[in-house]
Amino acid sequence: MDERQVGKNIKKIRKERGLSLNELADMIGMTKGYISKIENSESAPPLSTLSKIAISLDIEVGALAAEDLDLPQPMKVCVTKKGEGKKLTTGSLTGYHYEILAHKKSGKNMEPMLLTPAFDEEAIFSHEGEEFMYTISGTHEVVYDGESFLINAGDSIYFDSIVPHTGRSIGKTKAKVLAVSYSYKRDSNNAVSLRITGRKRKA
Repeated sequence: MDERQVGKNIKKIRKERGLSLNELADMIGMTKGYISKIENSESAPPLSTLSKIAISLDIEVGALAAEDLDLPQPMKVCVTKKGEGKKLTTGSLTGYHYEILAHKKSGKNMEPMLLTPAFDEEAIFSHEGEEFMYTISGTHEVVYDGESFLINAGDSIYFDSIVPHTGRSIGKTKAKVLAVSYSYKRDSNNAVSLRITGRKRKA
């Protein structure tokens, strides 16, 4: 897809919601200038930023990646055939590749997607909700709150995504990861959680 469409969609939905740049920026803890840059950028922002914007606009992340802003429709069952997911790349040409699944369904509590992590990733992610990641192939290094974990094929990790985290592919080929994120409005009683089936990376 054309990544420029993401910024256009954000701008269009923001205006439909009657929000100014300042109001949206305040809602997600960013500057007016950064939101303006996203809306006019030729590349998509990191997924963590898209998640924050989607929550603030009360819309699906997948809808922000829609070519014609075809908003998800109400449905009980959503089947996504191979290759039908919304594909998106963030960062440089070596950045994260996402395929957003179930993008046709509205009102989701979960956002499933296929990830192809970059070999080198400098961005640190932090956003409301929880995440589950299952490595389908390759090795995915996840750095969570400063600790490094190697998540090999067949391993999985579950964590509170408000805690700073990042990840990258390790080895000769990029990893393929099934990721499911759950977003919610946080209250002060939410506890940080981390469950992992994998190996902690040795120093």
